[in-house]
Amino acid sequence: MKINFIIEDSGAFKYLGCATAAKNLFNELSKKIDVSWNDKSFDYDLAHFHTFGPRSMLYAKRFHGKKVITAHSTPNLNTGNLAFPRAVNWLYVPLYNKFDHIVAVSEKCKKELIDIQCKPEISTIYNGIDTEKNVQNDIKRKSFRKKYGIEKDKTVVLTVAQRTPRKGIYDFLKLARQHPKFCFLWVGGFPYNLFSKDYTKIKREIEQRSDNTIFPGFIEDITDAYSAADVFFMPSYAEGHSIVMLEALSMGLPLIARDVEEFREAFGDNLLYFKNIKELNEKKFDEKTLDTYRKKSDVVMNYTIEKMAQDHTKLYEKIID
Repeated sequence: MKINFIIEDSGAFKYLGCATAAKNLFNELSKKIDVSWNDKSFDYDLAHFHTFGPRSMLYAKRFHGKKVITAHSTPNLNTGNLAFPRAVNWLYVPLYNKFDHIVAVSEKCKKELIDIQCKPEISTIYNGIDTEKNVQNDIKRKSFRKKYGIEKDKTVVLTVAQRTPRKGIYDFLKLARQHPKFCFLWVGGFPYNLFSKDYTKIKREIEQRSDNTIFPGFIEDITDAYSAADVFFMPSYAEGHSIVMLEALSMGLPLIARDVEEFREAFGDNLLYFKNIKELNEKKFDEKTLDTYRKKSDVVMNYTIEKMAQDHTKLYEKIID
């Protein structure tokens, strides 16, 4: 069984969660099966696509073996993310329908794909991470805090996401103003630049942010930021199956998240949920509360990359046969 991973992994795409998810899966599958990354040849039993773009669609047109695509992106996820989502959203159905099989990253994602009338068979396989690589590091914690002038005993609230309305950046900025004694750290930027929703407005809001917020942009080693943090804050209004949430949980961080269907589906009652940021008073950030949810972070063990690689291998075998 020979598999070729096809993914647009340059430019804006390399900063997206789908690229990280694909790389995690590829690295684990490489230990067990014959799998390549963006090979230009067509001598494969199956090609697994993780994004659609010019390069991947050209390969899909010329490849005559079985074709699978993981639906890391759906029309719903573009709302509040892209400046002009309709310019892209009409493409999903005709493009996804060219594949033999679709992998949905959540049951909610699968339902949306069915609702928009995607015809191929759809399987749900969640994203996975290497829990052995995402671990706390005290040296990184001290180094990161020193670099950004964060006091040793300061509570750091971390978000890792694109700077868009869907990701909840406006609530992040409001929450920071509500809690001036905490440090709020947002890692991530504008991968779509001017095509990002509210690009100019968000840049202005960040310029006028409260003094207790830090926006370092993209970070080469994201475990530096996780190690420096005390709590992970996920204000996103919609996700597929969030890689950064898995990473934060693997790092042992308590996780505060918006109360939305996909987070309940994946993590049950192991997160501290909120519907409105006014609910997030100081008691939600006290050490007793955070420790309660820190102990629940082992829910991430449901999403180890080993398990997800096994599920993909079984799927490949089924499709090829």
